[in-house]
Amino acid sequence: MDFRIITSSDGMWDAVRDYADGCSWKAGKSLADAMDNQLFTEWERVIVAMDNQSISGYCTVAKTDCIPDVPYTPYIGYLFVGEAYRGNRLSQELIRYAMDYLKAVGFDRVYLVTDHENLYEKYGFEVIDRKTAPWGSVEKIYMKNLKEKESRLWRKN
Repeated sequence: MDFRIITSSDGMWDAVRDYADGCSWKAGKSLADAMDNQLFTEWERVIVAMDNQSISGYCTVAKTDCIPDVPYTPYIGYLFVGEAYRGNRLSQELIRYAMDYLKAVGFDRVYLVTDHENLYEKYGFEVIDRKTAPWGSVEKIYMKNLKEKESRLWRKN
């Protein structure tokens, strides 16, 4: 598996945008719209997992997520793994790659928003807040300290 950090000037941008737009997850269309509208600026990026020439998953690193008016930044968002690649810890690898990138550009913590239960805790994330999303569901905001040693980043299941 190969991981790439892309921006709108990357030759893969349109292919990843099309993949997100056509994926089975409804939020993929929102990512495609964000990519169309050049909403990724400064250090914000799309991270894509590639299996040879096939896109197998993606996530983003961005200043904000779906919960408005909170002081948290940066976020890992839009985490998606294609059905054919699930069960191989690709989500874990995308998260690790995103955290490495964020640490390299100077951040010491990272956040993510989800309604999933007991998924991100195994990666060392802790719930720090709960907020209502614009669509009405209560979402958890997780935080992970990027200064922790590697041995603590991934807890055994």
